[in-house]
Amino acid sequence: MEHLKKLFGGNLRQFGMLITLVVMVGLFQILTRGRVWTPTNLMNLLNGNSYILVLAIGMVLVIIAGHIDLSVGSVAAFVGIVVAIAMRDWGVPWWAGILLGIVLGAVIGAWQGFWMAYVGIPGFIVTLAGYLFFRGANQFVGKSNTVPVPEAFQVIGAGYLPEWGPDTGMNNSTLLVGVLAVVALAVFQIRGRAKLVRVGAEVPPMWATITRIVLLSLVIVFVTIMYASGRPGTSFPISGLILVALVFLYSFFSQKTPIGRHIYAVGGNRHAAELSGVNSKTVYFLVMVNMSTLAALAGMMFVARSTASGPFDGVGWELDAIAAVFIGGAAVSGGVGTVVGSMVGGLVMAVLNNGLDLMGAGADWKQMIKGLVLLLAVAVDVWNKQQGRPSITGLLLRRRAAQQMVSDIAEPTEETPPVEDVTQKV
Repeated sequence: MEHLKKLFGGNLRQFGMLITLVVMVGLFQILTRGRVWTPTNLMNLLNGNSYILVLAIGMVLVIIAGHIDLSVGSVAAFVGIVVAIAMRDWGVPWWAGILLGIVLGAVIGAWQGFWMAYVGIPGFIVTLAGYLFFRGANQFVGKSNTVPVPEAFQVIGAGYLPEWGPDTGMNNSTLLVGVLAVVALAVFQIRGRAKLVRVGAEVPPMWATITRIVLLSLVIVFVTIMYASGRPGTSFPISGLILVALVFLYSFFSQKTPIGRHIYAVGGNRHAAELSGVNSKTVYFLVMVNMSTLAALAGMMFVARSTASGPFDGVGWELDAIAAVFIGGAAVSGGVGTVVGSMVGGLVMAVLNNGLDLMGAGADWKQMIKGLVLLLAVAVDVWNKQQGRPSITGLLLRRRAAQQMVSDIAEPTEETPPVEDVTQKV
């Protein structure tokens, strides 16, 4: 057990949701007689849930800040229909349509953020109004019709990495992405260890670091082969590539930038954050702008995969995104949550949906089981906290906070005051 703690960096019980995901995949693999872990199903799993996971990235920041957004499904549907009409009727090229959707999403977020941050209306009420307004606006603009989108636009939702180079029997682009992922993993692990050594902090043994790199590399290689060995014309989805890029970007943003730390501070204790000089209104405004922008992107990805925008797009998306965030370990009261945790929660819901579909379960059973999973996930998290054990998210935040403190002491910046100044303020 001591070796396992050194390898994984903590108590294995803290990784309950990740273990649940692995067990769920194995269980459905057995129950469906091997139909879950196949290249085709993995591609469908990622393509069919990437837009929800994109929503979860934005939603976790909103929930960390202490609010919730009920309008994301309606905003996604509204942006989708506007972009589809712009490309069909106004002659807008596909790339300009994407830019139009992003800008429109940011404008909608600024509108809702203004009412919430500067007028003082609770986010629940503002976004509930947005849920109703933009659902109606979607049907008004599109006249409750289905509007097709051009093939070039469909790439962001239904496209795959292209083929090139010699015939290896697999998709070379996917293989290249896998190799780069393994190299990046090794570099980040070694650099992180070197930084800890440089500042004299506690460092895990070398065998633990090497073993961690090897195990994670094997997982990456296996997944890469699965995606690269599908039927001709398929590979790792473009929507998955967008999702991976967003996960890395927002993980860095939330943990390594001042505004990211401000979001946690405001969600944890708004008044204390304001006394420390954090502008909570700006934080609320920015998280709403970001949420609607990502909702616009999610809406366009869904429309691209569906090849058309329709009046019933986005229905229930906000509930799936919120469920993914809470299953991933976010706190209802705010101040706690991670992008990676939300991705784990979203994958739990995605695998659950996919496995039940493959088993032929009806929509009624799927909804009931998803509700129970959400309730149990939050209940386990609450029970862990009552027992004095941090959740997986709490553990990750604690470790990241310790690493950030070590980094700040080693490399002080303008945003990071000297250690004695911090002590005096406390």
